[in-house]
Amino acid sequence: MPEAAMVELKVQPIKNGTVIDHISAGQALQVMRILGLPAPGSTSIVSIGMNLPSQKMGQKDVVKIEDRELDPNEVNKISLIAPKATISIIRNYQIAKKAVVQLPKEIVGLARCENLSCITNTKQEPVRSRHLIAQRDPPKLLCAYCGREVKQVAASLVPE
Repeated sequence: MPEAAMVELKVQPIKNGTVIDHISAGQALQVMRILGLPAPGSTSIVSIGMNLPSQKMGQKDVVKIEDRELDPNEVNKISLIAPKATISIIRNYQIAKKAVVQLPKEIVGLARCENLSCITNTKQEPVRSRHLIAQRDPPKLLCAYCGREVKQVAASLVPE
């Protein structure tokens, strides 16, 4: 097909909701999983773009979620999967707020320690997991109790 005849297809804009942009290529499905999408019984539109061209990143993924704004714990989880992501809150088809995710210095209760003998994984003590951020990009987590490094960050995230 000649270039002049090619038409650029775009995803329909959302009226209200959240756009998560600049997700590392191939990570959109992980973002969807940690956000519990698609939500059972929901009729909200969720759009996903994978391996899209990006001047900053070469390739990127994008997730658009209609009629939902993310809470701080969800944003923290996204920062662990996609530390360069930007989150835009959309209201009446306009960007109301836009921010780059910020990886906190530590996360509490959002990820499991991979050490099965860690105090956070025993039923004897009601201890919430606590991980220190040892490296920002890519994120590297260390258990604050036993010092074990989390090797698979996405798999260790606790579902809501």
